[in-house]
Amino acid sequence: MTTFRSNGKLLITGEYVVLDGAVSLALPTKYGQSLTVEKTSKSGIQWTAYDNENKIWLKVFFKIDDLLLKSAVSSLSSISEEEDSLLKILQTANSLNPILLQESNGFNVTTNLDFPKNWGLGTSSTLINNIAQWFNIDAYKLLQLTFGGSGYDIAAAQHNNAITYELSNEKSNVLNVEFNPIFQEELFFVHLNRKQNSRDSIQHYRDQSKTELQQNITKISGLTSQFLICESLKEFELLIEIHETIISKIINTPKVKSELFQDFDGAIKSLGGWGGDFVLATGAEDAKNYFREKGYNTIIPFTEMAI
Repeated sequence: MTTFRSNGKLLITGEYVVLDGAVSLALPTKYGQSLTVEKTSKSGIQWTAYDNENKIWLKVFFKIDDLLLKSAVSSLSSISEEEDSLLKILQTANSLNPILLQESNGFNVTTNLDFPKNWGLGTSSTLINNIAQWFNIDAYKLLQLTFGGSGYDIAAAQHNNAITYELSNEKSNVLNVEFNPIFQEELFFVHLNRKQNSRDSIQHYRDQSKTELQQNITKISGLTSQFLICESLKEFELLIEIHETIISKIINTPKVKSELFQDFDGAIKSLGGWGGDFVLATGAEDAKNYFREKGYNTIIPFTEMAI
């Protein structure tokens, strides 16, 4: 029996522009996902996925023939979206290393999340990285052949400290960095729990001219450097405001603070795809109470979230 584990992720700077080469700051989280593999005599893979409450959210059996097919067609009489996605990942992993399945009859595979699926901390990226470890293949390549993306979430899955991430000529440049601000006790994450369709935002982002894009990449990369050397909460809040203003303009989307929390005294920064997952906020205990009074009860201090 072998167990693999991958960290979740939060993108602190560089959302959207990370796709085009901006140097971005990512935090691996203490929350993650594990994958345990046990060889069996029965041909095929019995897959059981547990959520953070130890409840089964996916249980499926794949015949070996299903995994050898290059198409999505399988012997399953009916297949859910989750099963189809998993099947394609396993098929792709097998295409990158067919030896693993050839050397064993079958496997019992169990996955365990230690965060709710709707938190957006990387249910897919942690799965991709765990499967890549199991098959002994390149996780970035597996990502590109399945879900796609910049790959920063794979980098976070593999590191136990803050990192800067830069995508250059399709190569991932990852650096270990120190991000332990002296004011970290006044940083916390709030889960908004409101999914948004980001299609229009992405289209507006893509409509930038090459000159505008390069200017914004340079600005955000510079801000990432400033985030890392910032020594006061006031300066950190100013950097958040500048970053929010730049991203808001290039995706034509209101800042989350001006849209939902205009009377909040601290700073609020959207994370990732500016959807409905976590935001980063600043302030002491009374600031947390502000969000609680508005019905946002999933509030996690920086020190409990970041590795």
